[in-house]
Amino acid sequence: MNTYLDINGILLVDKPQGFTSFDVIAKLRGILKIKRLGHSGTLDPMATGVLPVLVGKSTKASDILPVDEKSYAAGFKLGISTDTQDITGETLSQSDLPISLEQLERAAESFVGDILQVPPMYSAVSVGGKRLYELAREGKTIEREARQRKVNYIKINSYDPLTREGVMSVSVSKGTYVRTLIHDIGEKLECGGVMTSLRRMTSSGYDIGQCYTLEQIQQYADEDNLGQIILPVETAFNSTYDKVRLNAHCTQLYKNGVKLRLEQVGIQDKSNDKIVCIYDCDNVFLGLAQTNIDKNELKIYKNFF
Repeated sequence: MNTYLDINGILLVDKPQGFTSFDVIAKLRGILKIKRLGHSGTLDPMATGVLPVLVGKSTKASDILPVDEKSYAAGFKLGISTDTQDITGETLSQSDLPISLEQLERAAESFVGDILQVPPMYSAVSVGGKRLYELAREGKTIEREARQRKVNYIKINSYDPLTREGVMSVSVSKGTYVRTLIHDIGEKLECGGVMTSLRRMTSSGYDIGQCYTLEQIQQYADEDNLGQIILPVETAFNSTYDKVRLNAHCTQLYKNGVKLRLEQVGIQDKSNDKIVCIYDCDNVFLGLAQTNIDKNELKIYKNFF
């Protein structure tokens, strides 16, 4: 049996329905034969779609990925409210109030921009050392502080006024609950609303077309071709940060932890705390560094070697 010990990078998984994000990690540990795995952006069990998995040394990028926008295709149904804010929960109320497409679009549009969102009780948010979903399962409801979130757009892709069911596309900032967004739209329409399905289309700058199912990943592993589908970690940063390539001398200094002068590495932009991608003399990605204008130096932000 092959043992994969030196795999590093980003594996884009199309998460299957019914799996938690941690289930996916557990499954991949068996496929990749590696323990050091992490994920970027938790998905609920009923959700499918883009789940970036960080492999090996790339797990150090988990809290610094620069692109935090995520987009989804979300199924919804108006006229019902549940305790989980999705179709799997216990029904709390129902309404026969008819809602036209125009009414729905106006209500949805009112949530575009900066919003305050109260996290649902059935969520992994921790309050007082306990997860909200644990309290919810005990039948408890507590006050939750509203959090600042951003909705980039909401588009109603399809809607049937008779069944009051449809699908919407949404783009939101990290930490936004789409089911809560649908719930809040339903509240604004005074009829209620629940999420019936959720598929993440983009996350951390990656899209669903780049993803692989667990079955496909297993096949690549069986054929010893995992290297074909694991992306270099720098792909998460290249579209956001400028590239700085070091000469041989500076490469050695940088690897030894020496803070380089800005003119040594050819940085002309004198913006303070600017993050750049650092490559060595052989064009191998080393990590991220940050400018310090006051000290005229480039300090290490995160290394991946």
